[in-house]
Amino acid sequence: MNAREAVLDLKARMAQSIIGQEQVVERLLLTLLCNGNVLVEGLPGLAKTRAVKALAKNLETDFSRIQFTPDLLPSDITGSEMYLGEGSEERFSFLPGPIFANIVLADEVNRAPAKVQAALLEAMEERTISVARQTHKLPPLFMVMATQNPIEQEGTYPLPEAQMDRFLMHVYISYPDDAAEKEVIRLVRGETAAAGKPGGGASAPIPQSAIFEARDEIAAVQISEPMEDYIVALVASTRRPAEFSEDLAKYIQVGVSPRGSLALDKVSRAQAWLQGRDQVTPDDIRAVINDCLRHRIIPSFEAQADGVTTDDIIAMVVKLVAVA
Repeated sequence: MNAREAVLDLKARMAQSIIGQEQVVERLLLTLLCNGNVLVEGLPGLAKTRAVKALAKNLETDFSRIQFTPDLLPSDITGSEMYLGEGSEERFSFLPGPIFANIVLADEVNRAPAKVQAALLEAMEERTISVARQTHKLPPLFMVMATQNPIEQEGTYPLPEAQMDRFLMHVYISYPDDAAEKEVIRLVRGETAAAGKPGGGASAPIPQSAIFEARDEIAAVQISEPMEDYIVALVASTRRPAEFSEDLAKYIQVGVSPRGSLALDKVSRAQAWLQGRDQVTPDDIRAVINDCLRHRIIPSFEAQADGVTTDDIIAMVVKLVAVA
């Protein structure tokens, strides 16, 4: 099978164990295909952990889960030097931390202090770890899915806006509908009944090479100059909102950074490729704009007072900015 068929097969396998959260499955795949990292925000029990585990299970990868807590240290993530004793040829040996995996789940990232968050975000950005003057490279296939809980803010350390910019996408997930909820009950009941029974010939994991081949194909997806102009105009409207609308200017304190333009370019090309096209359309850009930009816009006090969310602001931007 070719790279696209392998990725679609991976998506179908994940969908079998994730009911009612198709958007999370697709966004995880888009992040992996774009060689980025994703921040997922949602209430407890909405299959955030289950989704990333399903990805790691069906792909030929090493998986690591880090539960963030207030007493976590940076070395608990990165690893540390271990003393081997006087009689050893080398006095110290590096003991890799859980960050040295292909798929890393950073669970409740807002529960750890700033130093720990910074260590994780540095690894995400640089793809290296520096310990005791030695630099260690992370695996070529590497993705962090960080989660945070929008409730129970007591004792948490919210990620600064400038650091949230390091995530390729910020995904919100909500409760499934009633029909999906019923399917979830049946799925978990079936899994419980099957626990302990001999396996039924599970499919072999999809090789990592399929992801690298897919990335090469996505790099070849064309994006025309009008589409580039559209991306630039969308981002510019958040930086110079007064040129587009008085209401928009009232609701935006800080606009989107250049990382937002790069994210829209990357993810829209991956979205087009996933749909079987070699050319980006305005619909591809609009399909991913919320997840690419919602964490890069800082709303003003007026927006918060009026109950206007970043998604509302992005909806205004899409309505105001025309395709060239």
